[in-house]
Amino acid sequence: MLKKRLLLFILGVVMALSFIGCSDTDILNDSTGEKSNGTVTNSFPITVTDSYDRRIEITAEPQRVISIAPNITEIVFSLDRSEKLVGRSEYCDFPEEAADIASIGSLTEPSIERIAELKPDLVIASTHFAKETVQTLEELGIKVAVFYGEESFEGVYDTIRKVGTVLDAKENAEKLVSEMKIKVQNVLDKVADKPKPSVYYVVSFGKTGDYTAGGDTFIGNMLEMAGGRNTADDVTGWAYSLEKLIEQKPEIIICSKYYNSKQGIENTNGYKELEAVKAGRLYEIDNNLLDRQGPRLAQGLEELARIIHSEVFK
Repeated sequence: MLKKRLLLFILGVVMALSFIGCSDTDILNDSTGEKSNGTVTNSFPITVTDSYDRRIEITAEPQRVISIAPNITEIVFSLDRSEKLVGRSEYCDFPEEAADIASIGSLTEPSIERIAELKPDLVIASTHFAKETVQTLEELGIKVAVFYGEESFEGVYDTIRKVGTVLDAKENAEKLVSEMKIKVQNVLDKVADKPKPSVYYVVSFGKTGDYTAGGDTFIGNMLEMAGGRNTADDVTGWAYSLEKLIEQKPEIIICSKYYNSKQGIENTNGYKELEAVKAGRLYEIDNNLLDRQGPRLAQGLEELARIIHSEVFK
């Protein structure tokens, strides 16, 4: 039941992300009030405008931080600021060390009481964090910043830079963004002149419904960046039909390595008859590398490319 609940939650996350707009998160030096395009010096106090268009003054470097999103937790660890984390959501499961940090509940319904008990200097949230929850925390005197960018690599880079700024890790953030850009460009260069096989990405199948990454989704775009042609580029959103899938005859199918997805596909009517499945071209991937808008996204692109064009990644 837990795995099924997590699968449905992740499906809800990727669906909701496709509808989230981009909101610039401007950072201003509090003494000048001038926008600095993400390159401020980390002299506190600073004022940030978050993704809910709220101006938040941070008077001193936060020492006790709660992350209420898996991507934010991964960013904090990647910026070498994990010692500041005193709380995290129950879905923050990477890296493994995150499990040692106190849980404050879910992304959408965190425990306000638990958050207050941990006495954070700053709560950092991302998508799915309700404005009502922000208001409740602020009424308790708890500072909250909500950071998310557009669903793209540029959006991820922006979020990393903003988290780096408020945690006094701007140099680490720039280094991380640079490393991600190099990895992305390396993938693009390797697959540039390769043929583009049709690829179907399985979000969900069977009794829970048939869902994939449509042509307007970032995961669909990543399939193209990785050197494939998204089988579902003819639809928007995430819903797909098994009949259409059978008609499209994808050359490669990719599914999550969790929830027994591969085994399920191999034993589900319609899917198991697909030539790609019968020919052993059904591959697994850690879907968190694609679903979470965080520092592992470039790795996710590389993993997709390794599946689609293994010949150039030997």
